[in-house]
Amino acid sequence: MNDDTPRGGPVVTISATFGTGGAVIGPAVAARLGVPFLDRAVPSAVAAHIGCSLEEALRHDGRSPGGLERLLASAARLPTVTLGGVDTALAGSTDEQGRLLYDHEFVEETERVIGEVGHSGGVVLGRGAAVVLADHPTALHVRVDGDRHARLRRARELFESGNRDEVGGYDWCDTAPTLRLLDDNDRARTAYVRRFYRVDPASPDLYHLLLDGTAFTIEACVDIVVQAARGRRADEDGTGGDAGNATNGGDG
Repeated sequence: MNDDTPRGGPVVTISATFGTGGAVIGPAVAARLGVPFLDRAVPSAVAAHIGCSLEEALRHDGRSPGGLERLLASAARLPTVTLGGVDTALAGSTDEQGRLLYDHEFVEETERVIGEVGHSGGVVLGRGAAVVLADHPTALHVRVDGDRHARLRRARELFESGNRDEVGGYDWCDTAPTLRLLDDNDRARTAYVRRFYRVDPASPDLYHLLLDGTAFTIEACVDIVVQAARGRRADEDGTGGDAGNATNGGDG
């Protein structure tokens, strides 16, 4: 979707299922590559540009707890949402002038922020970034997945070590992760991508690198992604998202 010529550093998108450590891998990869990590900065930028509160932006963000809960509620009311229907229904939010805001406006603004990363360089976690930057000639698109029970064990390990980013990060989770929390996260994040982009986020066609995040340490996962990003070559045919180099693919 963004095929302009990049001008900055490496670009990496990471789609990570709950418990694979994506919220830990992402910033570590960004630090190693010397580029920004975009996660919490996305809803802040969206709120500033649209003119709504940060709380409203978080309610529409595909990574925040409020956004995930809202997606689950929406999917329950409208089953077609999880089958790829694009819903532009009224969200009930307003900007600073009282203008009603629609779901697609938040998504379009999120895409704008992600598109800027395509120019300047950075690491983006979630939010369908692999689709948004599918035409970027040098972006590396990564999918991190794994067995759900192994993912739960890792999520609990991160939680017990004091790391809350993987299990909410927005003061959402104050108890140890459960399989229900894992499954709810998986369903909501899948619903976000299917709802707005009509694709399955687990499809290997979207990625260059498929990684079983539970088969390696976090440090090893970071090493693999960093090396892949440094070795990423420009697509001569512009096909961007074809996953021709799958490494230790998980269940996605």
